[in-house]
Amino acid sequence: MNGLANYTGEIAALATALCWAVTATSFEDAGKKIGSMNLNLMRLLLGMVFLSTFTWLTRGYVLPTDASAEGWFWLMLSGFVGIVLGDLLLFEAFVRIGSRISMLIYASVPPLSGIMAYFFLGEAMTFIQIIGMLVTLAGIASVILVPDEDKKSVKFAHPLAGILLAFGGAFGQAAGYILGKFGMAGYDAFSSTQIRLIAGIIGFAILFTIRGHWPKFKTAFKRKDAMLSLGLGSFFGPFLGISLSLYAVQRINPGVASTLTSITPVLLIPVAFFLKKEKVKLREVLGTFVTLAGIAIMFM
Repeated sequence: MNGLANYTGEIAALATALCWAVTATSFEDAGKKIGSMNLNLMRLLLGMVFLSTFTWLTRGYVLPTDASAEGWFWLMLSGFVGIVLGDLLLFEAFVRIGSRISMLIYASVPPLSGIMAYFFLGEAMTFIQIIGMLVTLAGIASVILVPDEDKKSVKFAHPLAGILLAFGGAFGQAAGYILGKFGMAGYDAFSSTQIRLIAGIIGFAILFTIRGHWPKFKTAFKRKDAMLSLGLGSFFGPFLGISLSLYAVQRINPGVASTLTSITPVLLIPVAFFLKKEKVKLREVLGTFVTLAGIAIMFM
């Protein structure tokens, strides 16, 4: 038991990957029925209920009122960038190209985090990290690009809009992680997640108001077939998944945490094959493992 206690951060990161697999599959199903906009706000509200109940039972706080002003600033900013921008784009990618390919592209978060850390934090990348980044991007490219024999070039194997949305989601999440690191120093991971979710709820409420989307939001509740998937995804995503990822970042190197949580695309392969009856190509499986190998190389 003592040995496992020394690896709580690593265990939390691996558990996060499993949570992402469950939530990605659930949200893909729900998003196709009620739309990605409605899905985003609904899952944040449900996630907030789960989190508030948990923090009330464990800390005695329904809301994170004990967080510092600086912590609120950075975590709110992290929520706007990572949840409002990043997840909005990612969930729309789920609808366009499916959760498996979207989450594979989403594995570009560690390389993007490294690039951002270089420009905004002054953290230089080593030669081996650059190699790992290139391997990661090569693995992703081998899945989303296929030969075009007619033009003797390459073409996208999936709709370009969905691919760009997934990359946009990865960019938002990478930026959100870096911002969140400043705000949660020494503070509870679950309460930190609450603040990020509050930012997300406010952001989507503003977006819904500007776009006049509230009537469609109310109508979405009538889709009872989407509510089960929504509830399942909300528990494993905004509540458990995000909290475990922040817990892991608190206790181990962010790069190591990112590497371990990035195994989600591998977990989604059997889900796609056995549960969703999708045709999983050997090229896609190999590309997934190459991508993960690149992530591992980055943080050796």
